[in-house]
Formats: sequence, structure tokens, C-alpha cells
Amino acid sequence: MHTSPPVPVLTIDGPSGSGKGTISRLVAEHLGWRMLDSGALYRAIGYAAGAAGLDLSDTEAVTRCAQSTKIQFRAAQDGGETRVIVNGHDATDELRTETAGAAASAIASVPSVRQALVALQLSFRKAPGLVADGRDMGTVIFPDAPFKVFLTASAAERAKRRYKQLKEKGLSVTLSSLQSEIEARDARDASRAVAPLKPARDAVLVDTTGMGIEDVVAKVLAVVKP
Repeated sequence: MHTSPPVPVLTIDGPSGSGKGTISRLVAEHLGWRMLDSGALYRAIGYAAGAAGLDLSDTEAVTRCAQSTKIQFRAAQDGGETRVIVNGHDATDELRTETAGAAASAIASVPSVRQALVALQLSFRKAPGLVADGRDMGTVIFPDAPFKVFLTASAAERAKRRYKQLKEKGLSVTLSSLQSEIEARDARDASRAVAPLKPARDAVLVDTTGMGIEDVVAKVLAVVKP
């Protein structure tokens, strides 16, 4: 019996502000592969739960919501950010709100929700290939992925990038408070009991400090051998 080889997966993990989202999108476009933004899934479930009027502390209801919600990622026509479609509705802008972030954080700590999302994340693995962006893609979700990258950058550099993003949105922030926040979040993510943030043993480490986007993309593409 002839079995077809598994669909190739490139996992891109790393801490907040390492540039995973931008790099993953550009690499997926270059390869013509599908894209999975795992962080957006938690926000999408939080959004769907809110839209259905669920109480986020009702773990059974939220788990059912995680199992039944349909989520798609759609490439933007103008090369802008990927659109996130939740149950047929383009919820990209709603997912960026603090409310969606808080909901995502609340439900991400529920083991049964994480479990429901494992199956959903695995379902994105379709031909011709998948670029999976997150924090535990190479360690927990796709441990058998043939290509794994762990993106990192100094906390100072990540704070600068975040500062620039927030300033462009007209928000008032200070660089020093952002850097403290990033360092605290790194420590929290790395010491988490469930799926702590750490590079997979077979991941290629790419430190993006001082690198331009094109250089990082080239370095990541070099990991995906033709």
C-alpha cells in the first residue's frame, strides 16, 4: 500500500516581539504554504465565546465553544495582515482589542480548551505545507515537523519594536516600562507549567537583534531545504 509522505510543516516559535507574525506571513507567502497563527486562535475562541454570551468561567461551555468554532485565516489582498474569519465573520479588528486579549488569556489556562485547540491546530496541516507560528508549535503541537525555527531578539530590541508599533497607533507608552513588561512576560512564559516557552531540541535558533526583515526571512527560508 502506498502512503503519501506527511505534509511538511515549518514551526516558528519565539517570545513576544521577536517578529514571528511578520516573518511567518512572509515565509508562507514565499513558499505558497498555508499559515497558522496559533495566538489568534485563542483570541478567536474568546471572541466567539463573548459573541455567544458565554460566561468565561464556565469551562464546559467554553470548551464546547472551542470545539465547534470555525476559524479560517485568509491572506489579505493588499499584502496587509492576514484576516481572521470566525464563524464566517471577519473578526480581525475585534481580535486586537484588550477585551479579546483578556478573554484569550483567561481561556488559554483551561486544559480542556487547550486540548480542543490541539485538534484544530493539527487540522491546518494541509498540502502543500504549513507555516505554524506560536510558542509551542515545535515542542507540543508539531513535534514531528521537519523544519523548526526559534526566533529571538534581545528584550531591548523587542521593546523598541513594540514601542514603534504602539506609537504608530497613537498610544502613549514608555520604552522602559515596555522592556520591563517584556522581561516579566518572558520569565512567566518560560516557567509556565503547561507548554512552557522554550526552543525544541532540533530547532534552528535565529537571533533577529539588529537584523532587517529580508535577512531574517532569507535565514528562515534556508532552513526549509528544497
